[in-house]
Parts: sequence; C-alpha cells; structure tokens
Amino acid sequence: MQGLMEGKVVVITGGTSGIGQVAAEELAAMGARIVLVARAKRRAEATLSRLRERGPGVPHGVHYADLLRIAEMKRVAAEIAGSEPRIDVLINNAGALFGSRRVTEDGLECTFALNHVSYFVLTHGLLERLEASAPARVVNTSSDAHKGKNIDFDDLQSARDYRGFQVYGRSKLCNILFTRELARRLEGTRVTANCLHPGFVDTRFGDEAGGIFPFFIRLGKKTVALSPEKGAETIVYLASSPEVADVDGRYFYKRRPATPTPQAQDDAAARRLWMETEKLSGIEWQ
Repeated sequence: MQGLMEGKVVVITGGTSGIGQVAAEELAAMGARIVLVARAKRRAEATLSRLRERGPGVPHGVHYADLLRIAEMKRVAAEIAGSEPRIDVLINNAGALFGSRRVTEDGLECTFALNHVSYFVLTHGLLERLEASAPARVVNTSSDAHKGKNIDFDDLQSARDYRGFQVYGRSKLCNILFTRELARRLEGTRVTANCLHPGFVDTRFGDEAGGIFPFFIRLGKKTVALSPEKGAETIVYLASSPEVADVDGRYFYKRRPATPTPQAQDDAAARRLWMETEKLSGIEWQ
C-alpha cells in the first residue's frame, strides 16, 4: 500500500484524534500529503509530528477553525483553496454529540452545525479544487446511528424536542442524504462522494457530551467498542482504494457497500435538506 497515495493531497476534518487521526496517519504512510482542519493547537501539533513520522519528507499542514461557526467554515475553506493548487480527497469527519441543546452564534443547534453544515460548507468551498484535480473523492463519516431517525423539516434545530442521541442520529442521517445529493449533482465531474459507518469505536467521542452521556458511552467503549484502527479502515479504503474509484453515492460499512434505511434513501428529502442548508449557510451551489 505504500506509495498508493504518492503525490495526493488529502484534506481532513476531525483528524487530530480517534479514527480521523488514524486515517490521516495511514494515508500519510501511503505517501499522501495531509492537510488538517483543526481547532485545538496542541492536538494538531501532536498529530503533525505523527504524520511526519509516518510520511517523512512531505510538508503536511494544518489550518485552524471553529467548525461550529459558518463564517469560520467559509474562511478556512477559502484559505485551503487559496493555498492548495490541487485537492484529491476531502474527508469530512469532524463530529460530536452534545448532551444538552446548545446554539451557535448563527442560531444553529450545535450538532446540526458541526456534523452536517460544516460538511456542506467545506465541500462547497473546496469543490473547484476537487474538480480541477479529478478524479477526486469526497468521503463523509456517517453512522448507523441514523437508523430509526427521521428529519423534521419544521424543527431542523431541535428546538421543540432535544434528546442528544436522537439529534446525533438525525445529523448522521443528514450525512447520508447530503452524500446522495452531492453525488447526483457531481455526476460527470469525476468527483465521487461516498459515506460510511465506522462502527462503535473507542475514541474521545462523547467524552465532553455533558450530563450522563459520557458515563454510558465510556461503559460501551469498555465492552463492545472497536479500536480506532479498525474504525478508520473504511475511511482509508474509500479515500485510497482503486476498487472504489468509480463508486458513487453509496454508504459503506467494513469496506463493503451497505444499505441504509429507507429514510436515508429518500431523494426528495435529500433535495429538500440541500435547499434548506443553502438558505441557512448563505450558499447557493451552481
């Protein structure tokens, strides 16, 4: 696998811990140059050191942004687009679960803002570079937490009914719907879009959720969780494998296509979510 990604540029969010960090390191070991989008400088610097060990002689980099804020999403996308002549892979992996409802300065519920809107805005901002570098790939981290969830378009910000796991699951449903509509819109550009369920993984995820959530999440991690290395396998596979070079708009688990729920295959809902997100983010895709 070494050399498989030689000369490729990979932009990744959520790449300074957990499965994102493992994926970044694995892709660096294959020869890719990694561009991190990070919030915490200490973790980012530590990850850069690991990347330099795994992929020596390559100028890996980092851009800092708070992906809860739309202005920051747009700024960092513009910065990366302005400094990178090519982008071969975009991995939207940042995500969190919030035990209680919090609202951003844009009036968005935090789970929706980070887990969905940041994917939408960053992809839009980097699309020109991806298309210019085609064949290129977008990889979105979703989850089987989408199962049993529906999107309430009359309450996208969960103002009427906030339950942490429920809202998190809906955001993961958004990831799949976004992937489907993105793939449809990018047809013919040689930029593919796929998403995945990494499994329940032993990472920092949920540690800062608040309330009783961290207790139950830690309990689950001790009993049934996968290692970050196993959880990252499908991200690395979708970002690098020739086997999926032409696969588009699919949902994967354990490096195989999987079937999401009927709600996640609803193309009308995907289009409506896209339009609503355009309005909320102030972005109009061509």
